[in-house]
Amino acid sequence: MGDFDDLKAAIEGEFPGWQVWRSDAGRWYATRSGDLSDSQLQAGYAMTVAADDSAGLRRLLREQTREEGGTP
Repeated sequence: MGDFDDLKAAIEGEFPGWQVWRSDAGRWYATRSGDLSDSQLQAGYAMTVAADDSAGLRRLLREQTREEGGTP
């Protein structure tokens, strides 16, 4: 496994329900595997988040998890 594959697996393990991928331009993305309700979307939950690197992606996913009342 390469660095990306290792980081992808670690992030997906830390944040279940999110699928991680990287664009050809090198940006990191995570997309929820489930749907959000209209009220969740209006409250600021995101279906997809994007960051310049894996650390930034983790920060965004922690924010999403805190908003949902999760722990990471």
